[in-house]
Formats: sequence, C-alpha cells, structure tokens
Amino acid sequence: MKTDVIVLGAGIIGVSAALHLQARGRSVTLLDRRGPGEETSYGNAGLIERASVIPYAFPRDWRSLLRYAGNQTPDVSYHPRFLPRIAPWLLRYWWHSAPSRLARAAAAMLPLIERSVAEHDALKDAAGIGGLFRRNGWIDGMRTQQSLDRAAAEAAALAPYGLDYQVLDRAGLAALEPSLSPRMVGAIHWRDPVNVSDPGAVARGYAALFKQRGGVLARGDARSLEAVSGGGWRVRGVTGQVEARDVVVALGPWSPDVLRPLGYRIPMAVKRGYHQHFALEDGAALSHPVADIDSGFVVSPMTLGLRLTTGAEFAARDAPPSPIQIARTRALAAQLLPLGEAVEKTPWMGCRPCMPDMRPVIGPAPRHPGLWLAFGHAHHGFTLGPVTGKLLASLVTGQEPDMDPAPYALNR
Repeated sequence: MKTDVIVLGAGIIGVSAALHLQARGRSVTLLDRRGPGEETSYGNAGLIERASVIPYAFPRDWRSLLRYAGNQTPDVSYHPRFLPRIAPWLLRYWWHSAPSRLARAAAAMLPLIERSVAEHDALKDAAGIGGLFRRNGWIDGMRTQQSLDRAAAEAAALAPYGLDYQVLDRAGLAALEPSLSPRMVGAIHWRDPVNVSDPGAVARGYAALFKQRGGVLARGDARSLEAVSGGGWRVRGVTGQVEARDVVVALGPWSPDVLRPLGYRIPMAVKRGYHQHFALEDGAALSHPVADIDSGFVVSPMTLGLRLTTGAEFAARDAPPSPIQIARTRALAAQLLPLGEAVEKTPWMGCRPCMPDMRPVIGPAPRHPGLWLAFGHAHHGFTLGPVTGKLLASLVTGQEPDMDPAPYALNR
C-alpha cells in the first residue's frame, strides 16, 4: 500500500499529527503495534496544562538532593542499579535546570503551552467528544502553611504570564472540594487548564475522527522502518507493507529504538509513572484534579473512578513494574480522601519520554529527507499533542508555521 505519510505511533502526538496532515490534503496511514491511546497517552492525570509555563526542573538545592538520595520519598524513586546508567543524563538535566537555562527552556515552551487548550478545543469539537472535557481547572493543594506561602509567592511571580488563579485558605478549599480532608491547609486553584475524564478516550476520539475523514489505521512493527531505494520509506504492517514519501516518528519512549539503526543517538531518558483507580467511600466525591504538592502525586476524577497518579521513577524503560510508588502514594492519598477498593487489580505503568533540556523534539531529522520527529514531551505529552501535530504538519507540508520551530530541532 502506498500513502503520502506514515505516522508511527498512535498516541496523542501521533494521532494529532495524522489529523493535521490529513487536514492539509495528505493521505496518511497511522501505524502502531496497539490501538490508539493504549500506551503512554492512556496513563496521565488528564490535564491540558495551560498554567505549566515553567518546565519541571531538576532540583538544585542540597536539601532536596539529600532528601531524594535516601530513596524514600513518594514523589521520586529510583532503582539503585540503574543509577550508573542514567547518571550522565541526570547531570545534563541538572545543568539545563540552572536558572538562566531554565528561563530559556520556559521561553521555548511558551508558544506550545499558550496554544495547548485552543488546539485541543478545535479537535475535540470536530470529534464530537466535548463531554469528556471539563473547564474547571485544577488544584495544587498544600499540607503546611509554609508550603502554601511558598506556592502563593511562586504563583505571584508568574504574573507576567497573565494566568488566572486563586489562592485558597482551608475554608476556601473546603468550599470547592468538601470531601477533602482538612489536612490540606490551602491551595492554588489554577483556572486556565482544562481536564478530561478519560485521556485514552480522547486519543481514541481523535483517532475515530481521523478514520472518519478517510485515514487508515494499521497495526505493525515500527522497528521495521527502512529507507526505500530512490526515496521514501517502508514499514511492515500486519496486512502488508506500507510505503510513503514521508514518515513521522511519534513513538514517545520507543522513538530511539527506531532511530538508532539510522545513526541517531537520542539523548532521551524516561520517567516511569504509575496510576490506579479507586472507588470513593462514604459518599465522597471530587470535582477537580488535585495535586498534593508536598507528597508529589495527583488524584483526578475519571470515568473509571478516582485516578491516583504517581511522580517519577527512574528505572530502565522495560524493567518490571515496582509497587513502591503506588503503595506510598495510596497511603498518603487515603489521608485526604476515603479511598475504597482498587478498580484494577494491577496498577498501570507507563514511561514519560524526557529530553534533558526540557523541550520536545519536533521537526525534520537532519540527515534523512522525509524523516520527521515528534517526541520527548516529558510531563506534557497529553497537553501538547494537538499543538505539536499542527506545527509538525506545517513543516512537513512546507507551510509557514505559527511559531518558530528552531527550539525543538533535534540538532539544537
């Protein structure tokens, strides 16, 4: 089968890229080993995080570093035997997190973050899945007055970005979320972000729109990608080979597997994370996603129940799951809400693909015509799927993009 573009990876990034390429008149085949939205895009807090204008940086104060070194914190854990392998990447991450370089990363990410909600809105309206979206923002909750004061000061420092937020004391938080324990002394209510009740369903809804508009969904092994003599690309699908002039690698944490045989060494690591859904007891309910800032986890109301999502685990991408983070955060979440039985017997685990300079790779591969890249979105893959797809489609089709793509180039 021949097509104009093959998109490898049917997560939120790949599906969005496929839709935007299709809207520009290209015939597109979207290929994955699984169905749309069944990998990394399935397991997140469901946030379109318009307020995250500063990337998640590596801590640079010794107090935090010593705390994490003990490997007992709920927000970050690591496999000791993996540390020697990831240490060079962590050092680069630490270097890029210096104040001046973090400011450059924030400036680079701002055009994407600013357009994140609007680009999701355009796709969800076309897909007819508006019922999955909630426009009530999200809540950063604090357990101590010191944490609340610090968070309020940090929010005030973001005034140049024009974000809409409210500082809540204990009574104000209780008015918004009466089921929350008074262990939380207050919160920051960020009103610009949007949240969804099922991230996987959003990706599937976008994929259904792509198929409705004539796109082809295919199963196959992206690692079979090879250049075609005379130009173009070929990949093996379950039902036969697919050939195209252009190919987009949007495989998240698996992107380096496809690019390594072509001579590209991608400086990417993964932050593994877990989630599990729980019932709420005693008539309790939650209407906003709530982050426990002091403990490093998020609880979000989802279709399946209350989703508890963990912080970061540093381990090999394909190492067996560990129950440590879910166990730690479940106990802490139970202090805030009356958690009932787990909906799933086994927690879900996924991998956030992270570049050390805290910005994704979006654009052409420098040595192979027709090879395009879209991965490395770290904590904001779900947030940035549609805006990334729009930018990439503009580049592939030779149209003028609505932002400077240089900060996201692989050879930056």
